[in-house]
Amino acid sequence: MRDAASITLPELIEIGFDLVASDIFVKSNQKPMMKQHSKVAPLPGEWPVLTEADTARMCLAMLNDKQKRIFEETMEMDIAFQVGDKCRVRMNVYRQRGSVATVCRIIPLRIRGFEELGLPPVLAELTKHRLGLILITGPTGCGKTTTLAAMIDVINTSRPCHIVTIEDPLEIVHQDKMAYISQRELGIDTEDFGPALRAVVREAPDVILIGEMRDVSTMNTAMQAGETGHLVFSTVHTASAYETLDRIVNMFPPHERNHLCQRLAGSLRGIVAQKLVPRADGNGRVVVQEILICTPTVTKAIEDGHFGDLYGIMNDSAFWGMQTMNQALARYVKAGIVAEETALNYAGVVSELKQMLRR
Repeated sequence: MRDAASITLPELIEIGFDLVASDIFVKSNQKPMMKQHSKVAPLPGEWPVLTEADTARMCLAMLNDKQKRIFEETMEMDIAFQVGDKCRVRMNVYRQRGSVATVCRIIPLRIRGFEELGLPPVLAELTKHRLGLILITGPTGCGKTTTLAAMIDVINTSRPCHIVTIEDPLEIVHQDKMAYISQRELGIDTEDFGPALRAVVREAPDVILIGEMRDVSTMNTAMQAGETGHLVFSTVHTASAYETLDRIVNMFPPHERNHLCQRLAGSLRGIVAQKLVPRADGNGRVVVQEILICTPTVTKAIEDGHFGDLYGIMNDSAFWGMQTMNQALARYVKAGIVAEETALNYAGVVSELKQMLRR
């Protein structure tokens, strides 16, 4: 059995990377754990139970002096770092039961392409827009960052433009190809989203990536950038296109709703809501997406505030590359990629998916 005093986080992360784990968990009074294919499991081999001193040593070793001071004040901290030539890590350090703990998200250095990820071609078509707002949505850990990285890489390899990203923390590093890329990380390159977003329009960007639309100010700035000649990408923690629009509208005062719907109708180019669903063979997960493309019909529905009409439009608009979550799940079930029982657990409307599978 390993001596607990010699265990380091980079060592655990390398093991997790080799096992295709998505996360490494470390806390006191427990052995190191990992999340592999959506399930928490022990790391293979003989590992000791970690003490409070062990976890504090391992976690604080990854922080610089400024980050340590912030962590002591706030008791939580997000950072990112690279482990050798294998992967980058998004690390959240926090306190639980009075001791230091962490969850480390493992992010491969290599940016995977559309075919490898199983992304539909319509997402590549979205990247051809020169202005507007594109949102990738879904719960934490559903692969939004990976999808965004693939879309940004398409632009990077095909267009001579300036791409500016504002992220907290910086997860995937892009190398300049045809595009010129500036990546700004909160706490290192800028103090907060607000100042960075106010400054970004003076940095001659063609494409802007905002790590997350967290509040009214961020959403307002993102829409304004999309309206004034920039292509803006961002993420929202919502499960569907309807929920995304509803969340955005409800963050603003009620008297602004009509004007906001008009602004969204003018700037929005598409919403991709996704989930990662376990494969039937147990070998990893597959990305399943609901896709809304802003055709004239969709734009009119958004302008009028008729968000409830969007599901039916997506259901009947395969020609434009649109699909509902249930349509995507049904396709995977019929192809034998996802088990029927699993698909029903991830369905948008369970009764509808059952009918689709019976057909």
